[in-house]
Amino acid sequence: MAVTEGVAGRAQDGHPGPYGVAYDVTDAVAVIELRGPASGNTLDTHMRGALLMAARRLTTDTARGVRAALITARGKHFCAGQDLREHARLLEAAPTTAFANIPNDYNPLVKELHALPVPLVVAVEGACVGAGLGIALCADVRVAAAGARFATAFTGIGLASDTGVARALARQLGPSRTAGIMLLGDQFSARDAEHWGLVHRVVPDGSAAAEGLALAHSLADGPTAAHRETKALLRSAATTPLPAALEREAVIQRRLGTTDDHHEAVAAFLERRSPAFRGH
Repeated sequence: MAVTEGVAGRAQDGHPGPYGVAYDVTDAVAVIELRGPASGNTLDTHMRGALLMAARRLTTDTARGVRAALITARGKHFCAGQDLREHARLLEAAPTTAFANIPNDYNPLVKELHALPVPLVVAVEGACVGAGLGIALCADVRVAAAGARFATAFTGIGLASDTGVARALARQLGPSRTAGIMLLGDQFSARDAEHWGLVHRVVPDGSAAAEGLALAHSLADGPTAAHRETKALLRSAATTPLPAALEREAVIQRRLGTTDDHHEAVAAFLERRSPAFRGH
């Protein structure tokens, strides 16, 4: 099936063609594609609403057979973050509501993406900045084009951070490197991100979406129950004491041991063939 969420008839900058967020499901893989009004895929009110709608649709579809997901973007850049032109208009016209987008749009979006029970892949070309970086950090697996560049960018406009960026970077990079990146506003490259463990794979420019889609299909063909439980273990890893973590692993392994996919994988190993996972 193919559904396009929140698409308008003409881009706000006058360029022809629809903009918004495209949503498509093929062979148990859901693809969310940002189609912003300009090449930076900035997040105006329309884009934020469409993206949140697509994320909620994805959550629903994971109960209907979707086994992996990909977020990508049309154009040269993944996402340059908040639309500052729209933000400037709000600051002038309605300053008391200029930051309502955080509790109304960004926070629900990040929570929705983090709570997904299936693997989420994000494919990044070009700029991935501010809230765009926050969206990318929601992924389980990130693919970046060689020319991709990342930045928090918040302090450059006199703000701190949102979309969970500080939390995600501090957990993955440690407080010192994260402080330098956020306070100094340093950009970092795809190779930096790969070296630091933020990016799983760096690919040639123009091929991130194709590589991300291939990874998403590979994950969709895998043991979905095991993926779900692995994600749950990873989410709690930083805060769970060792004895509790060991006990939880034991409970999960016993539960997964009853699945068809586990029995199929063991049989395939003994028969020297590739397993055919069915997702249950």
